[in-house]
Amino acid sequence: MDERVKTASLSIISNSSLIIMKLIVGIFTGSVSILSEAIHSTMDLAASIISFFSVKISSRPADKEHPYGHGKFEDVSGVLEAVLIFAASIIIITEALKRLISGQEVNSSTLGFLIMFLSAAINFLVSSKLHKVAEKNDSMALKADALHLRTDVYSSAGVGLGLFLIWITGLHFLDPLVAIFIAFFILKEAANLLKSAFNPLVDVKLSDSEISIITDTISKYNPGYCGFHKLRTRKSGNERYVDLHLVFPGNMHIKKAHDICDDIEKEMRKSLKNTEVMIHLESCNDDCANCGLPNKSKCKNR
Repeated sequence: MDERVKTASLSIISNSSLIIMKLIVGIFTGSVSILSEAIHSTMDLAASIISFFSVKISSRPADKEHPYGHGKFEDVSGVLEAVLIFAASIIIITEALKRLISGQEVNSSTLGFLIMFLSAAINFLVSSKLHKVAEKNDSMALKADALHLRTDVYSSAGVGLGLFLIWITGLHFLDPLVAIFIAFFILKEAANLLKSAFNPLVDVKLSDSEISIITDTISKYNPGYCGFHKLRTRKSGNERYVDLHLVFPGNMHIKKAHDICDDIEKEMRKSLKNTEVMIHLESCNDDCANCGLPNKSKCKNR
Protein backbone atom coordinates (compact mmCIF):
# COMPACT_ATOMS: atom_id res chain seq x y z
CA MET A 1 0.00 0.00 0.00
CA ASP A 2 1.21 3.51 -0.85
CA GLU A 3 2.71 5.26 2.21
CA ARG A 4 0.40 8.24 1.75
CA VAL A 5 -2.70 6.03 1.63
CA LYS A 6 -1.60 4.09 4.71
CA THR A 7 -1.02 7.31 6.66
CA ALA A 8 -4.37 8.78 5.56
CA SER A 9 -6.13 5.66 6.88
CA LEU A 10 -4.45 6.21 10.27
CA SER A 11 -6.09 9.65 10.42
CA ILE A 12 -9.53 8.11 9.75
CA ILE A 13 -9.14 5.63 12.60
CA SER A 14 -7.89 8.32 14.99
CA ASN A 15 -10.68 10.79 14.21
CA SER A 16 -13.40 8.14 14.46
CA SER A 17 -12.24 7.20 17.96
CA LEU A 18 -12.02 10.82 19.12
CA ILE A 19 -15.49 11.70 17.82
CA ILE A 20 -17.09 8.91 19.87
CA MET A 21 -15.12 9.88 22.97
CA LYS A 22 -15.88 13.62 22.69
CA LEU A 23 -19.58 13.10 22.00
CA ILE A 24 -20.02 10.89 25.06
CA VAL A 25 -18.15 13.27 27.36
CA GLY A 26 -19.72 16.38 25.78
CA ILE A 27 -23.28 15.09 26.30
CA PHE A 28 -22.48 13.94 29.84
CA THR A 29 -20.88 17.23 30.92
CA GLY A 30 -23.07 19.56 28.85
CA SER A 31 -19.95 21.41 27.68
CA VAL A 32 -20.47 23.32 24.43
CA SER A 33 -16.71 23.56 23.92
CA ILE A 34 -16.38 19.75 24.07
CA LEU A 35 -19.35 19.33 21.73
CA SER A 36 -17.79 21.91 19.40
CA GLU A 37 -14.65 19.79 19.47
CA ALA A 38 -16.75 16.75 18.52
CA ILE A 39 -18.07 18.75 15.55
CA HIS A 40 -14.51 19.78 14.69
CA SER A 41 -13.38 16.14 14.80
CA THR A 42 -16.36 15.14 12.61
CA MET A 43 -15.19 17.63 10.00
CA ASP A 44 -11.67 16.26 10.44
CA LEU A 45 -13.01 12.76 9.79
CA ALA A 46 -14.73 13.93 6.60
CA ALA A 47 -11.48 15.63 5.59
CA SER A 48 -9.50 12.47 6.34
CA ILE A 49 -11.83 10.41 4.16
CA ILE A 50 -11.47 12.95 1.33
CA SER A 51 -7.70 12.91 1.83
CA PHE A 52 -7.62 9.10 1.77
CA PHE A 53 -9.39 8.86 -1.58
CA SER A 54 -7.54 11.81 -3.11
CA VAL A 55 -4.07 10.38 -2.38
CA LYS A 56 -5.27 7.00 -3.61
CA ILE A 57 -6.42 8.53 -6.90
CA SER A 58 -3.45 10.90 -7.27
CA SER A 59 -1.01 7.98 -6.94
CA ARG A 60 -2.35 6.49 -10.18
CA PRO A 61 -0.06 6.88 -13.22
CA ALA A 62 -0.97 9.13 -16.14
CA ASP A 63 -3.53 7.69 -18.55
CA LYS A 64 -5.32 8.60 -21.78
CA GLU A 65 -7.85 10.84 -20.00
CA HIS A 66 -5.27 12.39 -17.65
CA PRO A 67 -1.99 12.68 -19.60
CA TYR A 68 -0.51 14.95 -16.90
CA GLY A 69 -1.39 12.51 -14.12
CA HIS A 70 -3.94 12.77 -11.32
CA GLY A 71 -2.05 15.15 -9.01
CA LYS A 72 -4.69 17.88 -8.97
CA PHE A 73 -7.09 15.56 -7.15
CA GLU A 74 -4.98 16.38 -4.06
CA ASP A 75 -5.38 20.12 -4.66
CA VAL A 76 -9.16 19.71 -5.04
CA SER A 77 -9.09 17.74 -1.78
CA GLY A 78 -7.29 20.59 -0.03
CA VAL A 79 -9.93 23.11 -1.16
CA LEU A 80 -12.78 20.85 0.00
CA GLU A 81 -11.10 20.34 3.37
CA ALA A 82 -10.68 24.10 3.81
CA VAL A 83 -14.41 24.59 3.10
CA LEU A 84 -15.22 21.94 5.72
CA ILE A 85 -13.10 23.78 8.29
CA PHE A 86 -14.96 27.03 7.53
CA ALA A 87 -18.30 25.23 8.00
CA ALA A 88 -17.18 23.69 11.30
CA SER A 89 -16.06 27.09 12.60
CA ILE A 90 -19.41 28.72 11.81
CA ILE A 91 -21.29 25.90 13.57
CA ILE A 92 -19.06 26.20 16.63
CA ILE A 93 -19.52 29.99 16.87
CA THR A 94 -23.31 29.69 16.50
CA GLU A 95 -23.65 27.05 19.22
CA ALA A 96 -21.27 28.86 21.56
CA LEU A 97 -23.19 32.14 21.25
CA LYS A 98 -26.45 30.32 22.07
CA ARG A 99 -24.86 28.76 25.16
CA LEU A 100 -23.31 32.09 26.21
CA ILE A 101 -26.72 33.80 26.06
CA SER A 102 -28.56 31.00 27.88
CA GLY A 103 -25.90 30.76 30.60
CA GLN A 104 -25.98 26.96 30.74
CA GLU A 105 -23.41 25.47 33.11
CA VAL A 106 -20.95 22.63 32.61
CA ASN A 107 -21.76 19.56 34.74
CA SER A 108 -18.30 18.05 35.19
CA SER A 109 -15.32 20.12 34.10
CA THR A 110 -12.82 17.66 35.68
CA LEU A 111 -13.65 14.81 33.29
CA GLY A 112 -13.87 17.32 30.45
CA PHE A 113 -10.40 18.80 30.71
CA LEU A 114 -8.80 15.37 31.22
CA ILE A 115 -10.42 14.07 28.01
CA MET A 116 -9.45 17.20 26.09
CA PHE A 117 -5.79 16.98 27.11
CA LEU A 118 -5.79 13.29 26.12
CA SER A 119 -7.34 14.22 22.75
CA ALA A 120 -4.68 16.89 22.20
CA ALA A 121 -1.91 14.37 22.89
CA ILE A 122 -3.34 11.79 20.47
CA ASN A 123 -3.83 14.36 17.71
CA PHE A 124 -0.32 15.71 18.21
CA LEU A 125 1.17 12.27 17.57
CA VAL A 126 -1.03 11.55 14.54
CA SER A 127 -0.59 15.02 13.00
CA SER A 128 3.19 14.77 13.41
CA LYS A 129 3.16 11.49 11.50
CA LEU A 130 0.95 12.99 8.79
CA HIS A 131 3.16 16.07 8.47
CA LYS A 132 6.30 13.96 8.17
CA VAL A 133 4.85 11.82 5.37
CA ALA A 134 3.33 14.90 3.68
CA GLU A 135 6.71 16.65 3.58
CA LYS A 136 8.45 13.51 2.35
CA ASN A 137 5.96 13.01 -0.51
CA ASP A 138 5.03 16.70 -1.03
CA SER A 139 1.36 15.76 -0.61
CA MET A 140 -1.15 18.64 -0.42
CA ALA A 141 -3.93 16.31 0.78
CA LEU A 142 -1.86 15.01 3.70
CA LYS A 143 -0.61 18.52 4.50
CA ALA A 144 -4.24 19.63 4.74
CA ASP A 145 -5.12 16.64 6.90
CA ALA A 146 -2.12 17.31 9.15
CA LEU A 147 -3.21 20.94 9.49
CA HIS A 148 -6.70 19.80 10.49
CA LEU A 149 -5.33 17.64 13.25
CA ARG A 150 -2.78 20.24 14.37
CA THR A 151 -5.56 22.82 14.79
CA ASP A 152 -7.41 20.12 16.73
CA VAL A 153 -4.37 19.86 19.03
CA TYR A 154 -4.53 23.58 19.79
CA SER A 155 -8.31 23.66 20.09
CA SER A 156 -8.49 20.57 22.35
CA ALA A 157 -5.75 21.97 24.55
CA GLY A 158 -7.59 25.32 24.65
CA VAL A 159 -10.88 23.66 25.61
CA GLY A 160 -9.05 21.64 28.27
CA LEU A 161 -7.52 24.81 29.67
CA GLY A 162 -10.93 26.54 29.71
CA LEU A 163 -12.54 23.63 31.57
CA PHE A 164 -9.63 23.55 33.98
CA LEU A 165 -10.18 27.25 34.72
CA ILE A 166 -13.91 26.58 35.24
CA TRP A 167 -12.97 23.83 37.71
CA ILE A 168 -10.79 26.34 39.61
CA THR A 169 -12.90 29.51 39.34
CA GLY A 170 -16.46 28.24 38.78
CA LEU A 171 -16.90 30.76 35.92
CA HIS A 172 -18.96 28.69 33.46
CA PHE A 173 -19.16 31.43 30.81
CA LEU A 174 -15.51 30.62 30.02
CA ASP A 175 -16.66 27.44 28.22
CA PRO A 176 -18.46 29.14 25.26
CA LEU A 177 -15.88 31.95 25.18
CA VAL A 178 -13.07 29.43 24.69
CA ALA A 179 -15.12 27.72 21.96
CA ILE A 180 -15.53 31.04 20.08
CA PHE A 181 -11.82 31.84 20.40
CA ILE A 182 -10.94 28.40 19.00
CA ALA A 183 -13.37 28.84 16.10
CA PHE A 184 -11.71 32.09 15.00
CA PHE A 185 -8.29 30.46 15.26
CA ILE A 186 -9.50 27.62 13.04
CA LEU A 187 -10.90 30.12 10.51
CA LYS A 188 -7.47 31.71 10.14
CA GLU A 189 -5.84 28.33 9.49
CA ALA A 190 -8.57 27.45 6.99
CA ALA A 191 -7.88 30.64 5.02
CA ASN A 192 -4.19 29.74 4.74
CA LEU A 193 -5.02 26.20 3.66
CA LEU A 194 -7.51 27.41 1.05
CA LYS A 195 -4.89 29.67 -0.51
CA SER A 196 -2.26 26.90 -0.62
CA ALA A 197 -4.65 24.37 -2.16
CA PHE A 198 -6.37 26.73 -4.62
CA ASN A 199 -3.25 28.23 -6.22
CA PRO A 200 -2.21 25.04 -8.10
CA LEU A 201 -5.74 24.69 -9.50
CA VAL A 202 -5.34 28.00 -11.37
CA ASP A 203 -1.74 27.20 -12.38
CA VAL A 204 0.01 29.77 -10.21
CA LYS A 205 3.77 29.68 -10.81
CA LEU A 206 6.17 27.89 -8.51
CA SER A 207 7.60 29.81 -5.55
CA ASP A 208 10.39 32.34 -6.06
CA SER A 209 12.85 30.05 -4.29
CA GLU A 210 12.00 27.16 -6.64
CA ILE A 211 12.28 29.38 -9.72
CA SER A 212 15.66 30.57 -8.44
CA ILE A 213 16.79 26.91 -8.27
CA ILE A 214 15.60 26.42 -11.85
CA THR A 215 17.41 29.48 -13.25
CA ASP A 216 20.58 28.66 -11.29
CA THR A 217 20.52 25.13 -12.72
CA ILE A 218 20.17 26.45 -16.27
CA SER A 219 23.03 28.91 -15.67
CA LYS A 220 25.40 26.07 -14.73
CA TYR A 221 25.50 25.05 -18.40
CA ASN A 222 26.34 28.51 -19.72
CA PRO A 223 28.47 28.95 -21.81
CA GLY A 224 26.97 26.19 -23.90
CA TYR A 225 23.86 28.02 -25.10
CA CYS A 226 22.99 31.60 -26.06
CA GLY A 227 20.14 32.28 -23.67
CA PHE A 228 16.68 31.19 -22.54
CA HIS A 229 13.20 32.72 -22.43
CA LYS A 230 9.48 31.86 -22.04
CA LEU A 231 10.13 30.11 -18.72
CA ARG A 232 6.82 28.80 -17.35
CA THR A 233 6.16 26.78 -14.22
CA ARG A 234 3.16 25.25 -12.46
CA LYS A 235 2.31 22.54 -9.97
CA SER A 236 -0.20 19.68 -9.94
CA GLY A 237 -0.42 17.77 -6.65
CA ASN A 238 3.18 16.95 -5.81
CA GLU A 239 4.32 17.20 -9.45
CA ARG A 240 6.13 20.29 -10.72
CA TYR A 241 6.11 21.22 -14.41
CA VAL A 242 8.73 23.43 -16.04
CA ASP A 243 8.97 24.44 -19.68
CA LEU A 244 11.24 26.96 -21.41
CA HIS A 245 12.87 27.88 -24.71
CA LEU A 246 16.65 27.44 -24.86
CA VAL A 247 18.51 29.32 -27.60
CA PHE A 248 21.59 27.85 -29.30
CA PRO A 249 24.00 29.13 -31.97
CA GLY A 250 22.67 28.40 -35.45
CA ASN A 251 25.72 26.36 -36.36
CA MET A 252 25.65 24.04 -33.31
CA HIS A 253 25.07 20.35 -34.02
CA ILE A 254 21.58 19.26 -32.91
CA LYS A 255 22.97 16.33 -30.87
CA LYS A 256 25.23 18.62 -28.84
CA ALA A 257 22.34 20.99 -28.13
CA HIS A 258 20.11 18.05 -27.20
CA ASP A 259 22.77 16.67 -24.82
CA ILE A 260 22.92 20.04 -23.02
CA CYS A 261 19.12 19.96 -22.63
CA ASP A 262 19.28 16.42 -21.22
CA ASP A 263 21.92 17.48 -18.69
CA ILE A 264 19.84 20.48 -17.59
CA GLU A 265 16.75 18.29 -17.18
CA LYS A 266 18.63 15.70 -15.10
CA GLU A 267 20.18 18.38 -12.88
CA MET A 268 16.81 20.07 -12.38
CA ARG A 269 15.15 16.80 -11.34
CA LYS A 270 17.90 16.29 -8.75
CA SER A 271 17.39 19.77 -7.32
CA LEU A 272 13.56 19.68 -7.33
CA LYS A 273 11.89 16.34 -6.71
CA ASN A 274 8.91 15.25 -8.81
CA THR A 275 9.72 17.68 -11.62
CA GLU A 276 8.88 17.27 -15.30
CA VAL A 277 10.93 19.47 -17.65
CA MET A 278 10.12 20.38 -21.25
CA ILE A 279 12.79 22.32 -23.20
CA HIS A 280 12.15 23.72 -26.68
CA LEU A 281 15.33 24.13 -28.70
CA GLU A 282 15.66 27.38 -30.64
CA SER A 283 18.26 28.63 -33.07
CA CYS A 284 19.48 32.21 -33.08
CA ASN A 285 17.85 34.35 -35.78
CA ASP A 286 19.47 37.01 -37.96
CA ASP A 287 19.51 39.51 -35.07
CA CYS A 288 21.96 37.36 -33.18
CA ALA A 289 23.84 35.70 -36.01
CA ASN A 290 27.04 36.60 -34.16
CA CYS A 291 25.84 34.97 -30.98
CA GLY A 292 28.67 32.48 -31.23
CA LEU A 293 29.93 31.68 -27.77
CA PRO A 294 31.03 33.35 -25.59
CA ASN A 295 29.58 36.58 -27.14
CA LYS A 296 25.86 35.97 -26.45
CA SER A 297 24.49 39.18 -24.97
CA LYS A 298 21.95 39.76 -27.77
CA CYS A 299 20.29 36.40 -27.16
CA LYS A 300 20.21 36.44 -23.38
CA ASN A 301 16.70 35.92 -21.90
CA ARG A 302 14.78 37.34 -24.86
